[in-house]
Amino acid sequence: MARRGALYGAQPRLGDCAPGELCLWARSGFRGERRTYELKDVTPESCVPLPKGWSAQSFANRTGRPAAVFQSAECAETGEFHTHPSGSWTPDGEYRVRAVKIWER
Repeated sequence: MARRGALYGAQPRLGDCAPGELCLWARSGFRGERRTYELKDVTPESCVPLPKGWSAQSFANRTGRPAAVFQSAECAETGEFHTHPSGSWTPDGEYRVRAVKIWER
């Protein structure tokens, strides 16, 4: 019999991210330093580079709007980027996130 939490397909513990926030963690599994962004601090559809030398490996979007994460600190679409719907939790991104953009509805 498998121990509790050791089952295949078990969900990782979600990080602390309040409604209305876009939360990013430095390490996978919603661990490490966390940074949060809210609509009151971010102009929708503008590129928001993360602080120089800092990148995220896991993130959650609870903004109520779609949000994109970019491998490029300039939100360049030549690098990797993905848009995530509100309510999505990503415990281990496919690349290091260096910038974000929150879209209009």
